[in-house]
This record gives sequence, C-alpha cells and structure tokens, in this order.
Amino acid sequence: MPDIEWILLYLALGALVGFMAGLLGLGGGGILVPLLTSIFTYQGISVDNAIHLALGTSLACMIISSTASICAHASRGAVVWQMAGGMAPGIILGAFVSTQIAANVNSAYIAIFFTLFMAFVAGQMFFNWQPKPSSEPVTWSGLIAAGTGIGSVSVLAAVGGGFLAVAYLGYKNVNIKSAIGTSAAIGLFIAITGTVGYMISGLLVTSSNPYAIGFIDVPAFSIIAIASTIAAFYGARCSHGLPKACLRKIFAVISLILSIKMLLFWF
Repeated sequence: MPDIEWILLYLALGALVGFMAGLLGLGGGGILVPLLTSIFTYQGISVDNAIHLALGTSLACMIISSTASICAHASRGAVVWQMAGGMAPGIILGAFVSTQIAANVNSAYIAIFFTLFMAFVAGQMFFNWQPKPSSEPVTWSGLIAAGTGIGSVSVLAAVGGGFLAVAYLGYKNVNIKSAIGTSAAIGLFIAITGTVGYMISGLLVTSSNPYAIGFIDVPAFSIIAIASTIAAFYGARCSHGLPKACLRKIFAVISLILSIKMLLFWF
C-alpha cells in the first residue's frame, strides 16, 4: 500500500470531487486528472506515463459515480434507455479506439488536447450555452455517429461526456431532466469502456508498478471512489440551498486553471 500521506491525499481529493459532483451533477475529470498527474509525478512515475495513469484512474472512478447517478435518475424515470442504447455501440467503439491511440501518443499532445477541451467545457458551463433544437428525426445511424464522437473525445479528457450528451440530446428535443438522466447512462458506457481500454493499453507499460493494472492505479481508484461516493451524498444535500449558476462558473474556472497548470507542466 502507498504511504499514509498519499492515502490521506487521495481521501481529500475524492471528497472534493465527490462533493462537487453531488453539488452540481458534474463529473470531476477536469479537477481529478491534473491533480492526479501531479501526484503520480511526485511519486516518481515518469511524466510520459503519469497523464495516461491519471486518465485511466479517473475513468475507473467515474464508474462508481455514474452508477450512483443512474440509480438516482432511473428511479425518477428520467433515463431514455432507447436513446442511450442506440448510442452505446458508437460510444464503445469510439472510447476503446481512442484509448489505444492515446497510449501511443506523446503525453504533451494529450495535455494540449485536455486543456483546449476543458477550456471549451468551461466556456459552455460559464455561459450555459445550448444548441437550438433540431426538427430532424432521430435515426439509429445518427445516434451511433453521435456516440462515437462523444466516446472518442470523452476518454481523452476522462470526462463522462455529460455536457456533450446533454447538448446533443437537447438538440434532439429531449427535455432537460431526461437529457441529464440519459447522459448519466452514457457516462457509464464511456467509463467502463475507457477503463478497460486504458487497462489493456497500459499492461506492458506499467508491469513494474505493483499498484497498477495497466493505466489504472488501484489504491488511488479504490480510495477516491469510496471518498467521492460518500461526499457526493452531502454535495447533493447542499445543492438545494446554493445558487447553482454561480457554483457552475466557479467550477468551470477552477477546472480551467488546473488544466492550464497541467499544460504548463510540460512546457
């Protein structure tokens, strides 16, 4: 097991990410990936492997949070399973292929992509931008194409694709509550496929690390997942009495700052 200081740090990080997820209904990839990258580097892991390990571990943590989110939304009938199922093949294909490509890409390029992507996410969250609904009917080919795009992009930034999925579903005239619930189901597909993909692509790379399975750091995943699950409950309780619009902007700014910090780490 890692030293006690790392365990305490993982607990604090999990509590932060879980609380923010419960408070705002958002994934914590924008916060988790840059901080885990720094932690793994301080532990002596090479810079080239640290970001891949951070991405894989973050996606593994997302499996737990996505499952809890699905249960909450499904109990209220807010998941459109037909659309989630229609997008699933594309999500699985896009997510798995992207993880295999990412394992062979220079970490600096991934850091650049992550920063630009999180800047886009931060802008969308800050200004609450949503596309205008379309009059075009939903088709299976369209769902698969959308799933492929969302899955491909999401695993490169370790996000559940929530804002992308919600934007797409809103574009297809799904009401906001159902769009959010359905995006949770989509996030689970992304998290599972991305985790498996990073696990497979990193098996040889991290074979000398007794705490890693591929690009998944097992102690970090276990501790962060437990802490975030507990903290998410308290975040959800607090969400009713706080101004979400302001909090979303704060979350967006923090995510962007941390992402830029990770980019500067390479240059």
